[in-house]
Amino acid sequence: MTKLADILKYISYSRVTGNCDIAVSGVTSDSRDVVAGALFVAVRGTRSDGHDFIGKSVIAGAHSVICERIPEERPADVTFIEVADASVALGLAASAFYEYPSSKIRLVGVTGTNGKTTVATLLYDMFEALGYKCGLLSTVCNRVHLRREDATHTTPDPVKLNALLHDMVEEGCEYVFMEVSSHAIAQNRIAGLQYAGGIFTNLTHDHLDYHKTFDNYLTAKKKFFDDLSSDSFALVNIDDRNGRVMIQNCNAEKYHFSMRAMADFRGSITEQGFEGMLLKLNGNEVWTRFLGDYNASNLLAVYASSVLLGAANDDVLRILSTLVPVSGRMEVIRSTDGLTGIVDYAHTPDAVQNIIDAVNRVRQGSGKLIVVVGAGGDRDRTKRPVMARIAADGADRVILTSDNPRSEKPEAILDEMEAGLDIDQRSRTIRVTNRAEAIKASVMLASPGDIIIVAGKGHETYQEINGVRHHFDDREELRKLFKMS
Repeated sequence: MTKLADILKYISYSRVTGNCDIAVSGVTSDSRDVVAGALFVAVRGTRSDGHDFIGKSVIAGAHSVICERIPEERPADVTFIEVADASVALGLAASAFYEYPSSKIRLVGVTGTNGKTTVATLLYDMFEALGYKCGLLSTVCNRVHLRREDATHTTPDPVKLNALLHDMVEEGCEYVFMEVSSHAIAQNRIAGLQYAGGIFTNLTHDHLDYHKTFDNYLTAKKKFFDDLSSDSFALVNIDDRNGRVMIQNCNAEKYHFSMRAMADFRGSITEQGFEGMLLKLNGNEVWTRFLGDYNASNLLAVYASSVLLGAANDDVLRILSTLVPVSGRMEVIRSTDGLTGIVDYAHTPDAVQNIIDAVNRVRQGSGKLIVVVGAGGDRDRTKRPVMARIAADGADRVILTSDNPRSEKPEAILDEMEAGLDIDQRSRTIRVTNRAEAIKASVMLASPGDIIIVAGKGHETYQEINGVRHHFDDREELRKLFKMS
């Protein structure tokens, strides 16, 4: 069993009271998860302060506590360790408890506003197809080789994260690909992890409800690259003006990829349609089953990363041609009478713009484009009118509807979205608060040859209303309606 003294080896602390030569049965920052012999880490969160739960944790059996201020009144048989930042200490402690799993695998992190899930998942698919056992940590799901686990966060908390990495090591995984969210970086959830490489996709308007300013959001993303070691690689998209910013003062080996400019890894689209697109990647042509400029960029990132990780060029190209879109990402559903439905996770202004542009580039004839879109509650409110305006600019008809309203009133969210529309745009837009009814309305408005985009939820199989999750799947709704049509 791990000793407390071993856990503290790489943690900077200013003061210790008590015995460190004791066994630790587990590490947690949640007092509800404390078991006898556990190490409790008192982390200051956005909604609560772990210091307020030290007493409860001790009663539950914690015999050691890491905190930012040691209580004046404390049990004599409990060891207290004072640190400057408990959130960093939690990551380091979790990593130590699980025997530093990230040092035993090649861990690659993918960060950016859009494309994280696609790039990480396709890299997992790529290296599994190359014959390696791999792990995946993503918004859609986590995978320990072939075993699938549901994901609750884009990037798990440090304890869950290191536990999963430990499971992957035990399973014999050689590569792990993970999404790295800005929240996880800012909250030090990835503290203590050793990365073989980092990938930057893009940076656009999102999460300002948490980060407050775009500069704060950018700084969080950049910190991931600042912390990479000199024996890792940093691969960035220089089609995004923030790509070069990410690798300023970065110690990792730096590489660029681009669909528009000279770069270490260069891509272009030769032709595309709803069935897929022909790409040229560093002079090599490959047919893929994806659509859209943004997916071409994602595939270029996958190609570049695979090569940087040592995979043979010909093998990478061969497997790229067999990969399929991630669940809920540009997922195409067709009806028997000529309707095309597309379900996508697009929930930011840039993502909505990307999917509309992708469809408009390949749609033919006189078919209409109908977009069903909403915005999540308790999240960045400034993007709501922007998303509605982008949808109305690019589509023939728009239906504003509820997404995950959470604790907000759906009608209030729709009011804020509608505020972004001018008179002409409003004439082509309707509001249908009930999401199922909104999707039904889109099908009723459609004629053979028309295309319906249902944006915002993608892979999600629930709708969160007043804190309660109800089963809801955009794909199920479309398939059900298409069978009726």
